[in-house]
Amino acid sequence: MTAPDAGRGIWDGEETRTFTGLPRDTFRILHVSTGNVCRSPITERLTRHALADRLGDPLGGGLIVESAGTWGHEGAPMEANAEAVLADFGADASGFTGRELLDEHVIMADLVLTATRDHRAQVISMGHSAGLRTFTLKEFTRLVRAIDPATLPPLEEGMVVRARALVRAAAALRGWLLAPTADADEVHDPYGAPLPFFRSVGDEIHQALDPVVTALTGVPARA
Repeated sequence: MTAPDAGRGIWDGEETRTFTGLPRDTFRILHVSTGNVCRSPITERLTRHALADRLGDPLGGGLIVESAGTWGHEGAPMEANAEAVLADFGADASGFTGRELLDEHVIMADLVLTATRDHRAQVISMGHSAGLRTFTLKEFTRLVRAIDPATLPPLEEGMVVRARALVRAAAALRGWLLAPTADADEVHDPYGAPLPFFRSVGDEIHQALDPVVTALTGVPARA
């Protein structure tokens, strides 16, 4: 058995276009959970915060970070406890409204990171060649940890080029680097839970995001 081709099936091979024909000058990360009022908003805003902190660039160096829910509460505000978690990390919760996951969100995303394996399966079932660019957050973290940063394009080539290479490399490793337990790739739903449980989920998400943002930016978290 040989390892799969890291890039096969993700993009059309053109240098200036994604597989959907969209321009390559941005890279969209889509975070997915159930209601889009707890886990995925926390993950979206912590990702934005980490990118801005590492890069000193509120626009994220060409990376666009969004979220949606498989049973999304369209137009709903973020849960108050989720806002409190973001405040703990100094991240901005303002202006958020929930979204139901639509085909167009999946089509435009270059990387989809889900809270659970069920969410991942739902995204992949929507089609749009989503399989090789959809992971659970913790799955993607595990795969990213196994990727030698020296094998990624240098930062001089830009964040977007580096991000696309990271997704290709992670897709190539999947199936070779399995989760140690069935629960290892899950971020459990804190909806309706007290603030301490929300905070534990926030810590879990923050820890999972740290190596991902480091790999994307080439900049480690501040001590």
